Amino acid sequence: MTAYDAVVLAGGAARRLGGTDKPALIVGGAPLLDRVLSACVPAGATIVVGPERPTIRPVRWVREQPPGGGPVAAVAAALPWVTAEAVLLLAADLPFFDAATAGRLLAELAEPGVDAAVLVDPGGRDQPLAAAYRVAPLRAALARLVEEHSGDPTGLPLRRLVGDLATRRLPDLSGAAEDCDTWDDLRHARARDARRS
Repeated sequence: MTAYDAVVLAGGAARRLGGTDKPALIVGGAPLLDRVLSACVPAGATIVVGPERPTIRPVRWVREQPPGGGPVAAVAAALPWVTAEAVLLLAADLPFFDAATAGRLLAELAEPGVDAAVLVDPGGRDQPLAAAYRVAPLRAALARLVEEHSGDPTGLPLRRLVGDLATRRLPDLSGAAEDCDTWDDLRHARARDARRS
């Protein structure tokens, strides 16, 4: 699949970073958010869920309701703006997610019966915010989940939304799903980037 939109979740509380503006943290001379946005330049539309901030390229900004309402609420806020048949769903703190990985995930959606393609980290954990989804099944899953919870997606875990989709799991061969949840993660990412440079 070549036509896709991108949704980037950038509204988390970053509790393990003391509430720091995580998407604005710098790795390799660029904010984390800009590094993610650089990986999905070909997207037809790019929707960022979170407070507005300067970015490397134009995006559509939306906010989950209530702000800080969690990943399912963020997806619910973004999906009305998605028009492509496929969407990359990404966290804003993936410094090594790149265009090649995006292409690898999207290519899996061309297979019949595949609703989602998700990176799996070296520990065997699915990374649903480093993934590609067919939009129609994702919308249907969201509608069912929201209905089950009286119209309120606040606080629901993302696995409740995507867990029943027909999913192709891809090993993360390049560390593209490595995120920056803690200060140690950030130091590791900066060191890794320095080695690559």
